[in-house]
This record gives sequence, C-alpha cells and structure tokens, in this order.
Amino acid sequence: MNILLTNDDGIHAPGLEAVYRELQAIGQVKIVAPEIEQSAVGHAITIYNPLRVTEIYKNGGFFGYGINGTPADCVKVGLGVIFSQPADLVVSGINLGRNAGDSVIYSGTVSAATEAIILGVPAIACSLATYTNPDFSVAAKFVAKLALMVHKYGLPKGTLLNVNVPAVSEDKITGVAVTRQGRFTSKDSFTKRVDPFQRHYYWLESVELGVEDPQAEYDLIALKQNKISITPLKYDLTDYNFMEDLAKWDIRF
Repeated sequence: MNILLTNDDGIHAPGLEAVYRELQAIGQVKIVAPEIEQSAVGHAITIYNPLRVTEIYKNGGFFGYGINGTPADCVKVGLGVIFSQPADLVVSGINLGRNAGDSVIYSGTVSAATEAIILGVPAIACSLATYTNPDFSVAAKFVAKLALMVHKYGLPKGTLLNVNVPAVSEDKITGVAVTRQGRFTSKDSFTKRVDPFQRHYYWLESVELGVEDPQAEYDLIALKQNKISITPLKYDLTDYNFMEDLAKWDIRF
C-alpha cells in the first residue's frame, strides 16, 4: 500500500511522527507536510507564490518533504509530483486537538484529506482530542488498523473518514462509534492588546457553551463517552433538501 502522510501541525509535529511509525509497518509511506504549522487554514491553496519542496532529515536519515504551503498544497504536490506511482491512501494527522463539530470547516487536517478525495484518493483525517500532554500512541495504532480496513473495503467516491480519538489510555477507550458531524454553540470574543510599538491588535477567544443536541449521534458526544469517533464526510455542500423549495421561489432576472 502506497500511503501519503501529511498534516497541518507541520512536518516536525510529534503526532505525525507517531503515526508514521505505525504506518511503516503496513505500507510504503511518503511524508509531504507543511514546513511550519498551518492549523485552522481550512482548504486554502497557494496560487500567487511559488511552492518550494525541501528534503527533511532526522536522526541522520531522510524523513520527508517539507512544503512552504498549506495542507491542501501538500496533498496536491505529493500526489502530483512526489509520487511516481498512484497513491492508495492519504492519511492526515495526527492533529493536536480535536477536529469535531463546527471546527471541521476550519481544519487544515480535514482539508488535506478533502483534497485527497477531490483528487480521487481515499483519505483518513485523525485528531487527538487534547492540547496538553498528548500521547499519540493509541490514535496511531488505530489509524494503522483503520487504514488496512479502508484498503480492503474501499470508501465511496468523494467520502473521507474523520477520526477523533479521546485523550485517554487504551484501557479507558469504551468503543468505536460511527457518528455525525456535531453542532455546538459557542461565543467568540476579542481581547484588545497593545504590542511593544504601541499598536493595537486583537486576540480571538472562543468559549464552547454546549452541544446543540445532547442526544444526537454526534462526534462530540462520542468523545465525551471516551469513544473513538469516525465520521464519514463529503465535500459536496449542497443542501439537497432545500433545492425543491428554492426552485419554487419567484426568482427572475
């Protein structure tokens, strides 16, 4: 199995290295990841600046390719330039912090996987639901296991798997849940500060207030239950339920 491994935390992120070690046991892995952190860049691509590819070495050996671009850029370059043979799978992660609920739309991790399915390659995005003292070992093992299943069974065209793993030890994982993308309510605020040159700037702070429907089969609920959440996602944003009603509007030009 030929696997392209990428992320949005950057090529030096420990989550990427952890899953790399596990994936090496099941296939040929090539790393193409951002040179620096690209969290929350969404599905941005670089069109007005050149993309540069840098060979990255660790512990005296070749590790992967660093790109001065976004996660979606990395997938484009990886599949279009680096891979001489077709890739069987793209894995994005393991991200530091969950990518569940509304945060999926901002996620560079999920966007890298989305770029893969746009280009016709099955993809898995994986995140660990913590920002402190991360242990990526459980998530890395699970991703390798899931990668084998994706290779065996395949995925529907245009669908990726978004995986969120609770930050608990292996013995405290209560199961695996197939979930919906959740919705939560939150409140954003901006703190006004002053830099050393006496110029004002603003720092975004967001407080999560709660899950929209606590009874729904949401990714967010599964994580609270210490379950690994797997959500199949598509990039088609069309509201098919509303199309028929919209067609009845008296819209004229």
